[in-house]
Amino acid sequence: MQVLIALGVIILLALVVLARTVRVVPQARAGVVERLGRYNRTLTPGLAIVVPFVDRVRGMIDLRETVVSFPPQPVITEDNLVVGIDTVIYYQVTDPRAATYEIANVVQAIEQLTVTTLRNVIGGIALEKTLTSRDQINGALRVVLDEATGPWGIRVNRVEIKAIDPPASVKDSMEKQMRADRDKRATILTAEGVRQSQILTAEGQKQSAILRAEGEREARILEAEGQAQAIATVFKAIHDGDADPKLLAYQYLQTLPQIAQGDANKLWIVPSELSSALSGIGGLLGAGAGAGTGAGTGGSSGGTGSANGQERAVDPGVNGLVKREEPGATAR
Repeated sequence: MQVLIALGVIILLALVVLARTVRVVPQARAGVVERLGRYNRTLTPGLAIVVPFVDRVRGMIDLRETVVSFPPQPVITEDNLVVGIDTVIYYQVTDPRAATYEIANVVQAIEQLTVTTLRNVIGGIALEKTLTSRDQINGALRVVLDEATGPWGIRVNRVEIKAIDPPASVKDSMEKQMRADRDKRATILTAEGVRQSQILTAEGQKQSAILRAEGEREARILEAEGQAQAIATVFKAIHDGDADPKLLAYQYLQTLPQIAQGDANKLWIVPSELSSALSGIGGLLGAGAGAGTGAGTGGSSGGTGSANGQERAVDPGVNGLVKREEPGATAR
């Protein structure tokens, strides 16, 4: 029985020794080994053998990038305004030995260093520039922190400012200013729109007037060309037909009522070459001239007729002039 007990004790002691001798280090971790209280070596990921009861492995150090968020810190700007700025630090342990023995509390050290550096940087910048210069502030913080944490075996990869909170009164003033700027831009855009609309309307009216005038001009040109072609055709037909003067005089007499339609027609001009023709057809028209054509012709004493309710007298012997008088007047 005693042999079994002794064997059990020996086996248990062997297991304890084995457990303290063989160590497994996970990936992205590192272990610092102290031998008799002094630094001996750094364990890398994998299986490691240490001397039991002589070597001591401190806690595993995480070699991955670590993110630390710090609460808002009051900072005074160049124009004496207190703003709250909260930051985020991304750091990584590059030397486990230095991170273990050179600094007692890495996170607290980085936080205090960030606060002091942030106050130095913001203290030389006005509030308005602070709100628009985050990249510049982040770069300045990263340079200072990386330089300071280098001896600690820590590399600061990134520094980000999460928020910058100005005082409430400053926020109200900024909102009023932004609202005024928006109203001004809206007024300017409305005025620009109205001006552009008026310009486009004026240009449209101008183009419309130009096109209307061009259309009227083309219509008049075409009408004049049509009238010219009609006159030329009539003239050519008359000359080709060799009409005698009597026919021409008769046609002229038929147009006299149309000439007499205007109230302002007081004097008619008869071509002189029609005088002889009018004298020749005077006898043929005779009494029919008074009732049919509305115009009378005479040889020496002349005749009278009516057309459209008006009295006219034709004297072919006086320079081919036909005089028209108002109704009720006596022809001379």
